[in-house]
Amino acid sequence: QVPLVESGGGLVQAGGSLRLSCAASGLTFSRYSMGWFRQAPGKDRESVAAISWSDDSTYYADSVKGRFTISRDNAKNTVYLQMNSLNPEDTAVYYCAARAGGSLTARGFDYAYWGQGTQVTVSS
Repeated sequence: QVPLVESGGGLVQAGGSLRLSCAASGLTFSRYSMGWFRQAPGKDRESVAAISWSDDSTYYADSVKGRFTISRDNAKNTVYLQMNSLNPEDTAVYYCAARAGGSLTARGFDYAYWGQGTQVTVSS
């Protein structure tokens, strides 16, 4: 298993911001597309954002477009998710995931490696 370790979650008021980080080790990070997913209680896991390994192209779920930004730093083997204008509907456990090569995808089953998740709670 390739360890992916998320950090940066926490409790924030509606309208606030958080930045999640996901540090990877044991892989050639620059060759991996990275994704962020989330799962709220009682709901299915959903894709939030993804970034390609090849050209840094990005994908965003409609629900987060204009509020969230995914980025990566290959020198630090880290992918980030900047989350602004948070609302209570963003409350979930957020997971990062890694996929070796391939095209940009938001499908969870395309990702082979997953982190343990970090809790984000947005209070109203």
